[in-house]
Amino acid sequence: MNLNATIQDVTQRIVERSKPTRSAYLEKISRAAENGPRRAHLTCGNQAHAYAAMGNDQNELINGKSANIGIISAYNDMLSAHQPFEAFPALIKDTARNNGATAQLAGGVPAMCDGVTQGQPGMELSLFSRDVIALASGVALSHNTFDAAIYLGVCDKIVPGLIIAAATFGHIPAIFLPAGPMTSGLPNDEKAKVRQQFAKGEIGRKELMAAEIASYHGPGTCTFYGTANTNQMLMEFMGLHLPGASFVNPNTPLRDALTVAGTERALEITALGNDYRPASQVLDEKAFVNGIVGLMATGGSTNLVLHLPAMARAAGVLLETEDFEAISSATPLMAKVYPNGLADVNHFHAAGGLGYMIGDLLDNGYLHADSTTIIGNGLGDYTKEPKLHEGRVIFEDGTGKSLNEKILRTSKEPFQPTGGLKSLCGNLGIGIMKVSAVAQERRIVEAKVRVFSDQQPVKDAFNAGEFTEDTIVVVRFQGPHANGMPELHSLTPTLSILQDRGLKIALVTDGRMSGASGKVPSAIHVSPEAALGGPLAKLKDGDCVRVDAVTGLLQCLEDGFEDRAPITMDLSANNSGLGRELFDVFRKNVGLATAGAGVVV
Repeated sequence: MNLNATIQDVTQRIVERSKPTRSAYLEKISRAAENGPRRAHLTCGNQAHAYAAMGNDQNELINGKSANIGIISAYNDMLSAHQPFEAFPALIKDTARNNGATAQLAGGVPAMCDGVTQGQPGMELSLFSRDVIALASGVALSHNTFDAAIYLGVCDKIVPGLIIAAATFGHIPAIFLPAGPMTSGLPNDEKAKVRQQFAKGEIGRKELMAAEIASYHGPGTCTFYGTANTNQMLMEFMGLHLPGASFVNPNTPLRDALTVAGTERALEITALGNDYRPASQVLDEKAFVNGIVGLMATGGSTNLVLHLPAMARAAGVLLETEDFEAISSATPLMAKVYPNGLADVNHFHAAGGLGYMIGDLLDNGYLHADSTTIIGNGLGDYTKEPKLHEGRVIFEDGTGKSLNEKILRTSKEPFQPTGGLKSLCGNLGIGIMKVSAVAQERRIVEAKVRVFSDQQPVKDAFNAGEFTEDTIVVVRFQGPHANGMPELHSLTPTLSILQDRGLKIALVTDGRMSGASGKVPSAIHVSPEAALGGPLAKLKDGDCVRVDAVTGLLQCLEDGFEDRAPITMDLSANNSGLGRELFDVFRKNVGLATAGAGVVV
């Protein structure tokens, strides 16, 4: 099948745009490959420090003839998605040892939970944690004693931060081992109804807590299709997971066998063997285009429109908003997973999952089949499914068809002909909207605005009964420079109630809404942000604004709007408390949202 013309054009545009930066990156990686990661360059004193605690593995490390894997772990037991990683290092080390090699836990990286910090001051550290994770990984890998790296991370900022590190240390192979989703609990749509009942005052906190615990009930990722599970999709589409590894539940024999198989594959692709596959070869322009196609075809998280440009820049690849817009326009939406459907990721996986989607998209020319992956000869291997055979993983042909067309459809008969994201631009700046969960009749809203500078006053206005007509809610001074660009997902129940009352409602913000933005049309990541004098800082209560996710318009309709002076805000309250004072240097040096809101790249 010939490659879709739009996908081909966008890929070529990215290649041409990235030539100077990609060439410089590859030259840097080539120099690093020449100098390491062989351990012979270390002095005897260096090596003694590195191997002092390695017991019976010391001899293998000293002779330097077998591979040594560096493990970067985001384990903590507060995040359900990362708690299973507690057992992974021991299994990885045993597997390496059984294959005449070694593995060391090189370092840990922080992993915060947006579900815990949602609506709290700690959320203002969330986006910047991506850069901290990249930096912490860099410290761990700087010991330069590793022939490959295994990365243990799942959730929102963790995987992007680890990818930035993997690209920076692109001379060594990188394999990502996921932990998988928790088993299905209270259905996500029922949980959403309970949250709305609580927002209306119809039930109390006891009933709300019971519903939340029934939904988030065990180890593994949350089962809705938010940023964490979008990350897992991305790793499979980009060839950094083993095929079919993303959505196998934690603490199962197959999950453990995949960890063993991933470790064995890491040993096979080092520079010491005949199948050297450094991360720099995997993380190229084709891989990032494949990832964006997967994002659009699955209706994934808007957070990846921030993360993918930052990840790509670390590999010398330059992505622009226009690339997402073009790929979205050409890519069919094939999946309906909550919040743009009733199914969770376990149901999606059972219906055929990523293997079926990759196969269909390959057959119909939407993906680069010849992209380099950690296994095999291209992305075609990712149509296969892992099976457990005598305690080991084997890969068999997948279903080849959807087993539930209410969840998963062919690209020729999709849920909608275009992808899950829409770019918006106009005199209010550039933003994006996740449209996969927004009904067609709700994608255009023209109304007066109510302007807020924080999310709590929005809830206060709702509780006071102030929203009685069609309204576009503007929440500004929420960008990365202002306060770290927190998610505003706690607004979703409130705005959904207004919408259910028959009002036309939209949200416009320079903040984030994540993969769970739901059915309310939300123009997010608006750039340039208000704190930098962006157009949102010019808006006043009562201004008429048009949010049009059909034509891609984000426009204030008031005469003379462009001539107004932007207001300024006292943002000093964002500078301290719960660790925010430590991140002042990040807020001052962060880039624009359109470039990934990065600090370290």
